[in-house]
Amino acid sequence: MTHTPDIKRPPRALCEALAAVGSATAAGELNQMGLRDTFIRGPVPYTRGRSIAGPALTLQFMPKREDVYGANEYDDPEAQLHRHALYHTQEGDIIVVDARGDMTSGIFGSMMLSYFAGKGGKGVIIDGCIRDSAQCLELDLGYWIKGVTPNYHTQTNIIPFAVNVPIACGEALVYPGDIIIADDDGAVVVPAAMAQELLERATHHVEWEEFTRMKLLQGADLRKYYPLREDARGEYEAWRTAQASHG
Repeated sequence: MTHTPDIKRPPRALCEALAAVGSATAAGELNQMGLRDTFIRGPVPYTRGRSIAGPALTLQFMPKREDVYGANEYDDPEAQLHRHALYHTQEGDIIVVDARGDMTSGIFGSMMLSYFAGKGGKGVIIDGCIRDSAQCLELDLGYWIKGVTPNYHTQTNIIPFAVNVPIACGEALVYPGDIIIADDDGAVVVPAAMAQELLERATHHVEWEEFTRMKLLQGADLRKYYPLREDARGEYEAWRTAQASHG
């Protein structure tokens, strides 16, 4: 039996609040907090309109070498390490896979991802591909992937190597338990220790952007409202108070 570590999960309410913040605001605020680039490059949104945030279960692939991963691995399903990454799934989790950018191996198919969805998983981030894509896209999951393929996960160039270890996915460092924010702009990594501060900063940012967007749509001066100048701050604070009073 293969034994792999679980992750430490943040409060669900924190993840739900960060999902509302969105990846663009999160990336910008994290930059101001000292993290220059937290964007996972390569995977693109295949399920438009989804906005999720949750802790990362991580799965690492390595180049295939037959003395390490032989043809008999499928004789015992429990020897298949990619299954064990999904065994840890809890409500709200996101599976993040370092697939080395490989475009020929389908990391998960419909059966594995049906299990993941049934356990409450919310999102799939892979710098590579899935298979059985038609069935997978019918599941209640968000997908940020590079593409699709008919091949199974070890058919060609890569093999699963480790579960819930630090990985590099799309040139971004992801620790198990980091919070991923993913939406139509892509996926961003939030270190768990910085999540609460990010939320506090981003909430203020989202509020003033909402006010500014309203003013710009009314034809207001871009120079005054974006970014918000001091002579517009009183107007913003009055709007904010009015919004709070309405509920």
